[in-house]
Amino acid sequence: MTQANTTAVLSPDLARDEELNRRSSIAPSVSQTPPAKAAPERRRAGRLGEAKRFKIFSGEANIALSEEVCQFVGVPLGQTKMQRFADGEIYFQLLENVRGADVFVIQPTCRPVDQHLVELLIMIDALKRASAARITVVIPYYGYARQDRKDRPRVAISSKLVADLLSTAGANRALLVDLHAAQIQGFFNIPVDHLFASPVLVDYFRKLNLPDLTVVSPDAGGVERARFFAKKLEVPLAIVDKRRTDINVTEVMNVIGDVRGRTCLILDDIVDTAGTLVKTVDALLAQGATRVYACASHAVLSGPAIENIRKSPLVELVVANTIPLSEAARQVEKIKPLSIAGLLGRAIESIHMETSVSTLFN
Repeated sequence: MTQANTTAVLSPDLARDEELNRRSSIAPSVSQTPPAKAAPERRRAGRLGEAKRFKIFSGEANIALSEEVCQFVGVPLGQTKMQRFADGEIYFQLLENVRGADVFVIQPTCRPVDQHLVELLIMIDALKRASAARITVVIPYYGYARQDRKDRPRVAISSKLVADLLSTAGANRALLVDLHAAQIQGFFNIPVDHLFASPVLVDYFRKLNLPDLTVVSPDAGGVERARFFAKKLEVPLAIVDKRRTDINVTEVMNVIGDVRGRTCLILDDIVDTAGTLVKTVDALLAQGATRVYACASHAVLSGPAIENIRKSPLVELVVANTIPLSEAARQVEKIKPLSIAGLLGRAIESIHMETSVSTLFN
């Protein structure tokens, strides 16, 4: 009786196991199961990811540089519409979708400074209202940078004001080239990447292989920039002590360092009226320099600059194309522009990919 009861209790379990074994023997294996179709949302997201790499737009200040940058990174220049009302007010419209895109706006605030600054602010506002995910302002030449502190009573700090305007308009970060003073980076409440045109300029003069070369800083404020340049070229450094008597008016006082019998290379960030440049050239030649070259990041070249350069004993002025040269400047053989499109293009790619920008300093 005990044996019969035990059998009766176990029989249902045995029957169930046999049924499971039978089903598993005829069921297809996991590898034979056809893959499930991808969800439509996932396929659509893939297409969006490819379309939203990053977009580059340009103001009217230096379209040629913007086109060079786009050609370098392989991205078409964004389509926009820029017009003016009869009284000069700017009308701006984006002609393509930027919703959720990583956007870069290239616009140096060069002459006419006020006009190009307002253009940039209006472009940023349009991008913000069009729901761009991130707006990076690429400013090869940062206007209003020469008022960076209160060195006299009752003066404005315009470089701080411009930084605030850019942030308020909706810029999320800034990419700048050779600021007049490095502390301007601290005026921004958004991340700032500060590039230098030095690698492009150094490469040019390294290839020239000028004999007995000495790098010269035209004032005390540019010593750090000139020291970096001299270190890269492995040449000595000299400094010109100058005193500024008024806006755009300077008086060269003294040359610190031995330049006799040397080829001198003046390094500056801005060449405006070229008055300081010409006086520095004369001072170096008076101290026994044999030849004088010059290079600068920003060729503002306002007022009598072109005529001053043409008449000076300067051998050559090499400039970066942060500011487009005027037709008159392009006619002067002494003025040679070099492109920084590759430098800006690599920086834009690094910002978009969230990789280090510091490697570009070399």
